[in-house]
Amino acid sequence: MNPEKRGTKAAAHYSLMVGPGASHVLRMRLVRDTREHEASAENGYSEAFGSGYDETLKTRHREADEFYAKVIPASLDADETNVMRQALAGMMWSKQFYYYDVDRWLTERGSDPFDPKRRAPRNYHWHHMYNADIVSMPDKWEYPWYATWDLAFHVLALTLVDEDFGKQQLDLMLRERYLHPSGQLPAYEWNFGDVNPPVHAWATIFAYRLEQYRYGRGDLVWLERSFHKLLLNFTWWVNRKDREGNNVFEGGFLGLDNIGVFDRSAPLPTGGYLEQADGTAWMALFCQNMLEIAVQLALNNPAYVDMCVKFVSHFLWIASSMLRTGEGSGMWDEEDGFFYDVLRLPDGRAERLKVRSMVGLLPLCAVTSFDGALTERYPDAFENLKRFFAARPQIMASIHDMTSKGVADRRLASILNEKNLRRVLSKMLDENEFLSPHGIRSLSRYHADHPYVYRMGEQEYRVAYLPAESDTGMFGGNSNWRGPVWMPVNGLIIRALLQYFSYYGNDFKVECPTGSGHRMTLYEVAEEITRRLSSIFLRNSDGHRPVHGGNRKFQEDPHWRDCLLFYEYFHGDNGAGLGASHQTGWTGIISRAMHLFATTTPEQFLQAGRAAAFIELPVAGADAASG
Repeated sequence: MNPEKRGTKAAAHYSLMVGPGASHVLRMRLVRDTREHEASAENGYSEAFGSGYDETLKTRHREADEFYAKVIPASLDADETNVMRQALAGMMWSKQFYYYDVDRWLTERGSDPFDPKRRAPRNYHWHHMYNADIVSMPDKWEYPWYATWDLAFHVLALTLVDEDFGKQQLDLMLRERYLHPSGQLPAYEWNFGDVNPPVHAWATIFAYRLEQYRYGRGDLVWLERSFHKLLLNFTWWVNRKDREGNNVFEGGFLGLDNIGVFDRSAPLPTGGYLEQADGTAWMALFCQNMLEIAVQLALNNPAYVDMCVKFVSHFLWIASSMLRTGEGSGMWDEEDGFFYDVLRLPDGRAERLKVRSMVGLLPLCAVTSFDGALTERYPDAFENLKRFFAARPQIMASIHDMTSKGVADRRLASILNEKNLRRVLSKMLDENEFLSPHGIRSLSRYHADHPYVYRMGEQEYRVAYLPAESDTGMFGGNSNWRGPVWMPVNGLIIRALLQYFSYYGNDFKVECPTGSGHRMTLYEVAEEITRRLSSIFLRNSDGHRPVHGGNRKFQEDPHWRDCLLFYEYFHGDNGAGLGASHQTGWTGIISRAMHLFATTTPEQFLQAGRAAAFIELPVAGADAASG
C-alpha cells in the first residue's frame, strides 16, 4: 500500500476460519474519503453497510435481470437462458484497459527506427503503436492481451449487449496509432507483425447492417471512414501475400496454429512456398465484404460504383485461381471434391498436401448473397460486369455464375458452384469426417485411421486426428487445430450456410448427417450445427454438461454445475472444454447463434433478403424486444 494512501491499486486482506457447512459474508463498498464519511468511518461505516447496502444489491440484480430479459429470447428455456447470459456476461467482463507505448518499450530496449542495426527482440517495425484504450480481451485471466481477428468475432456477441462498444472496437484497430503505415492490422501484442485472417471488413459490415436494420439507418460516416482504412489493409494483403501476382495467397499460420503439415510461418524444410487454400479463401471473403461496403456507399454516392466493379472482378480472379482446372495443380482436387494447400517446390513441381482440414472448408465460407439494388440504381455498372464475364469465359467455367438469379432475384458470389458445393458439404456433414456431436471439427476424423504423412529424405511429417490437446510443439503446443471444435470458424460456416440458403432457398437439400437419408435445407443444417454447438454447454439426458468433461465437481456439485467455462476450443468427440479455460472471447459468439435461431424462421429469413445473417426477426411467442 502506498504510505500516502494514493494510487489506483489496493488489496484487502482478511483472515477467516470457516467451519464445515458454515459461511461468512464479506461486504465491500467504495466511498469517497471525504468529511461526510469521516463520522461513518469512526463507527465502522455502519450507515454505508446498513439496509441501504442490501437494497442497492437487490436493485442491481433486478436491473441486470431486466436487461438480459430484453436481450435473451423468451423462447429459450431456463438452461439455454443461463448459457446465453453467462456467455454475454463473460464478454462484458473481458473489457479491460490496455496500455502499451510501443515506441517507449522499444527505445528502452535499444531499438532505433533510423538505425536498422539496433533492433529490439520483437515489434521493432511498430514504433508508431500507442495503446491506451479499453479493449475487448480474449480473456482476462492470463496476462492481458488482444488479438485483432479474435476481436472481430467478439463484435458478433458484443453487439447484442453493447452496440456502440462493438463499433468502437472495430474503429480502434483502424486508427492511425494501431494500423501500420503499410496498411497491416496489428495481430497481437507478442508479434504485431504476424498475419491474422482478414475478417475486419466482415465484422464491419455486420455491425453496420445490424444498426441499419434495427434503427432504420446505419452510420454511413463510420462505414465510409472504415472503408478507406480497410482499403489500405486490402492493398497490403495484395502487395505482400500474393507472391507471384496470381491471386493466390499465403499468410503463414493464419491463426490456425498447427493445422498444417509444416509450420506455415517458418521457412519450409522443402524449400519453395505454400499456396494456402485458407489464405486465398480469406481474401475471397475479404473481397466480398469490401464489395458489400462499397455497394452500401455507392447507393449514397456514385463515386463508389467503380469500387464495386473492382471488387467483383478481383473476387472472380481469386475464385478462379483456386480451381485452375486446366493446370492440374490448383487447390481444388476434382477426384476428392475438396480443397488443399499446394506446395510449390524450387524445381517447379507442385504437390497438393492432402490433409482434410478446416483449411479446405474455408473456401465454402467465401460466399455472400446480394440483392439487385446496385444494378437497379446503376445499370451501366452491370453492363460493365457482363462485358468482363463475356471476355473471360475461363473464369466462369468452374465457379458459381454471379449473373444467375436465385430466390427473390438475388445473386451469389461463391467460389463453389452447386455441384462442388454439394461435394464439400457431403464431407463436412459426414460424422466419420468433420461433423461431431458438438459442431464441425477442425480436422477430419478420417485421419484417425489414415494419418497424412509427408516424407522428405529420412524426415517424416505427420498429421493425425487429435480430438483433444496437441502432441506437437508447433507454436508452443498450447493449442490444437488437428481435431477439436473451434467456435469462430463454426460461426463462419453457419453464416455461409445461411448465405447459400438465402440464394438457393428451400429446394436445395442435402443429407445431414451424410448417409443418414435425412435431408435438410441449408437453414436446417445451420440450425443443426448450432444445436450441436449449444449442446456443449447444455445439460444432456444424464444431467451432465459436455463442457465439464470428466470433472466430477463441476458436473455434480450444485455450487458449480451451473457455472460455465467458455473454453478456447472443445474435444472433437465429446465436447469437453480444452485450452484456455476462460477464453469467453470468440467462444461467446455461441450467444449470437442461439439468439439467431430463437428469433427467426426460414420463411422470415428468406424475406430478409440481403439482411440475411445480419438481423433477427421476432417469431411468434417470443419476446418482441429480443429481436
